[in-house]
Amino acid sequence: MSWKIKMHLNSLVFLCLSSFTLLLLSIWSLNVSSVNIIEWEFISLNSCSIVVSLIFDWMSLMFLSFVFFISAMVLFYSGDYMLGDLNFNRFMYLVLCFVASMAALIVSPNLISILLGWDGLGLVSYALVIYYSNEKSANAGMLTVLSNRVGDVAILLSIALMFNIGGWNFYFYTSYLENGGLGTILKFLVVLAAMTKSAQIPFSAWLPAAMAAPTPVSSLVHSSTLVTAGVYLLIRFSGAINGSQAQSFLLIISCLTMFMAGLGANFEYDLKKIIALSTLSQLGVMISILSLGFADLAFFHLLSHALFKALLFMCAGVIIHNVKEYQDIRCMGGLVEFMPLTSMCMNLANLALCGMPFLAGFYSKDMILEVAFMSKINLISFILYALATGLTVCYTFRLIYYSLSGNFNLGGLSFIADNSVVMTSPMLGLSAGAIMGGCFLSWLIFPEPYMICMSLEFKTLPLLVSGLGGFIGYMLNIMSVNFNLKSLGSYSSVVVMGSMWFMPFLSTFSLNLYSLKMSYLILKSGDGGWSEFYGGQGVYKFIVNNSSYLQIFQDNSVKIFMKVFMIWFIILFFIIY
Repeated sequence: MSWKIKMHLNSLVFLCLSSFTLLLLSIWSLNVSSVNIIEWEFISLNSCSIVVSLIFDWMSLMFLSFVFFISAMVLFYSGDYMLGDLNFNRFMYLVLCFVASMAALIVSPNLISILLGWDGLGLVSYALVIYYSNEKSANAGMLTVLSNRVGDVAILLSIALMFNIGGWNFYFYTSYLENGGLGTILKFLVVLAAMTKSAQIPFSAWLPAAMAAPTPVSSLVHSSTLVTAGVYLLIRFSGAINGSQAQSFLLIISCLTMFMAGLGANFEYDLKKIIALSTLSQLGVMISILSLGFADLAFFHLLSHALFKALLFMCAGVIIHNVKEYQDIRCMGGLVEFMPLTSMCMNLANLALCGMPFLAGFYSKDMILEVAFMSKINLISFILYALATGLTVCYTFRLIYYSLSGNFNLGGLSFIADNSVVMTSPMLGLSAGAIMGGCFLSWLIFPEPYMICMSLEFKTLPLLVSGLGGFIGYMLNIMSVNFNLKSLGSYSSVVVMGSMWFMPFLSTFSLNLYSLKMSYLILKSGDGGWSEFYGGQGVYKFIVNNSSYLQIFQDNSVKIFMKVFMIWFIILFFIIY
């Protein structure tokens, strides 16, 4: 057995055992209401202590348990998915660094130590997005890292502002942050950082672009690590955000994000980008319910979503491997006949995403919708909630039709089968989580149920909207494929709805256009203009012109010698007399 395989197996065993141990500790901590904070003080500077803090409460322990479990499944899955890669060892190290960065962020109640995990996530995600070393990956990686740098700067400014409070442990200072002045600026910076990491409008363009990374990375990033870091930071700061103006701002931004992502996924044909847009939509759901003051519900949906979204990406990776590395769903179809196990797992993840009763997504999504409908939200937010719920089911059934149950669109010599035990085994483990994870977490986190009081119309609205969305998503695509229907709207409207409201262009082209124009003018009038005239080229011409005179003196001409002699003779004559 090679040392690479040994390292792979050791990592798997360590992560699985750690996940199980942390889950038991989380249940114990939840039952006894225990919060343990460990601090190492480095230096005390004018009554401001610089310390490294670690927090171990039920929330951090449970989140760590889920991160380690999904990471173990992803590493096991990668053993076959990345088997032929020449840099397999480097890939494994990067994934483990990614998990370590997320773990550092989860257990840190201190903004300085959070920055280590926060920046680690950004750096390693950039290395993973550009892993395949082509132009598309390089562009996607640059967009990802520069978008996340905005949040990094916000965290750095928050650290500078919290110096006035006397420490960076926000777990102790949420009551101060509720006040105006400095607290308002700090809350704005924290919200800005969370918006960039969780890809809310206007920072949404990087999340679908990050699909240039290998599929196991997408499974890990879009389920429980990078994109959830912003939501987790807001959950930790929820005590300060509640009752502030940041709540209403977050509500409208998150509702617009989940509507925009659901709309864009219905016009997308890239399999991984459809799943990425569904992640963006669910992040909007988490932040929207958090902005209404229900941080526990946001955390509940964060965990249940992690299980079925990791499963969905794994199924997508198996399908992409089998269909000759195509990601266009129009090149698939009829896969349920050839890949029954993968199709079953994918349908399970899709139905959990839609909120099918008694699957993982149902327990969190249904409760979120009911609590949101009971809350004091405006009409626009209510309509966006309903539309986003219907659009989720619509693009899910569209994906099912194009990839699993539609017409077979591959070549006749294609070999498609569930022949990889290494890739299907972790999918079965996550399938169990997608089935039982929701009810398990519901009983664990909410031992006393919420009191839901609403009319029959509001109670049945999510089911009605979901059923209507599924019918439209499936039947409309059958009709468009079988009868060659053109688009229902104009070309311009389809482009607007299917391009994330031009956000990729606004995030790249519009920002670069002004800077590139200015840099061209500076290059033309500066480096290529006056600075060249008086700089390098000017000095060169001056030296060349004057060197010609020196050359004349070196030609040994009698005329030159006689002229010099006469000049010196005249000068000496005037000096003497």
